[in-house]
Amino acid sequence: MTRTMQVSDSMVIGVDATALWEQIADPTQMARWSPENTGASTQSSAGPLTAGDVFEGTNRRGPATWVTECVVTDSVPGKRFAFAVRRIGPRTPSLEGANASWAYDFEDLGEATRVTETWTDDRRGWPDPLAWVFDHIVTRGRSFADFQRLNIRRTLTALKDDVEKR
Repeated sequence: MTRTMQVSDSMVIGVDATALWEQIADPTQMARWSPENTGASTQSSAGPLTAGDVFEGTNRRGPATWVTECVVTDSVPGKRFAFAVRRIGPRTPSLEGANASWAYDFEDLGEATRVTETWTDDRRGWPDPLAWVFDHIVTRGRSFADFQRLNIRRTLTALKDDVEKR
């Protein structure tokens, strides 16, 4: 059985597309919405990042913690923000290799924005049986695609709740 390499979900949020992009394109804000991200740091000044910028993210799933180094691959105000995880490690992002990519696409609906969050499994070189075993261990019995589908829904719901109450 081949694994699902990409999942996404969308939600309509009652905020202008550019204002929503400004928050998502600042990864230091992600801990407010993500069920796993606990923070991020950048070498850039505060605010939205641009293509080529690098940031580190800290994460937690149950008792496990890890740090990622990410590079912004696309950043278009009010349209798209995307990044690739290029290093990962328990305390520092020291293991280099393709891991995952994340993208946020924004569709201006006038009074609101449809935001689509997409996770892509970049572990293309991993044999499916190895990925299946690894995924089921680190997600407590799920594939990464199923696990991320749930995380995306949680993130989008928290994002909507947070920005619409402001």
